[in-house]
Amino acid sequence: MLPTVDFCGLKMTRLLIGANPFGGFSHQTSERDQAMVSYHTVDRILETWQRAEAAGINTMVTNTETPHVIEAVEKYISGGGKLQWIAQIGAHDGNMPAAIDKAVKIGAKAFYFWGGHTDHFYAQRDEKTFRAWVDHAHKSGVPMGVAGHSPEAHYWVNGLNIVDFHVVCFFNCGSVHHREGHRFHLTDAIAAAECARRIRKPCIGYKIMGAGRIDPTMAFEFAFDNLKPTDVVNVGMHRGDKDNMIEENVATVRRILGC
Repeated sequence: MLPTVDFCGLKMTRLLIGANPFGGFSHQTSERDQAMVSYHTVDRILETWQRAEAAGINTMVTNTETPHVIEAVEKYISGGGKLQWIAQIGAHDGNMPAAIDKAVKIGAKAFYFWGGHTDHFYAQRDEKTFRAWVDHAHKSGVPMGVAGHSPEAHYWVNGLNIVDFHVVCFFNCGSVHHREGHRFHLTDAIAAAECARRIRKPCIGYKIMGAGRIDPTMAFEFAFDNLKPTDVVNVGMHRGDKDNMIEENVATVRRILGC
């Protein structure tokens, strides 16, 4: 197994496998999105997780609202899959309590609110609704956190001191949710890493490669050099580009972490 940290009571490898490629969220082009969806059948997603297990990763992250992805999650967990599941909960129908309950019932070991929700709460300073969601989340007894697309949103949440962990985007690509196009500026990564260091709670860094725009080795080196030693990174891996991408990423992380 890769080196692990204690992440809110979970033994977690410092590299997690994400799922944006599974659902076709490339943050590049619509053609790229469709190619990812076509490649990632339920069976191929299951195979990808099995290979992640074998390579030394012990945790996966997916959203809860892409139908074929959540179908794969349910099959994987019910079939005895060994990876721990962290759920990103979108609840785009507005019923966050029901979405939380469903994820926990399926088998989520931790979960967090989708970054778009956090961005909205911060922009509106809607502490009341946010606290109501968090209160229900804590009733589950499962570690809960928030994603966010800007350091400012995370600092706001951190000031409330009511979540267990933060999921910090290295690029402020929340712009796409405001119909401003894809925004990937290198200065964002510097501010995001500083944010994760300043927040004392455990953090998951994501989009460390700028959705495929940055060399993997360079991205891993920057992330592990700049995050806290107790933080982890979440990386989507599209085997349609390179079949041994998982094994290659794990080998890179082992070398960087000296193991």
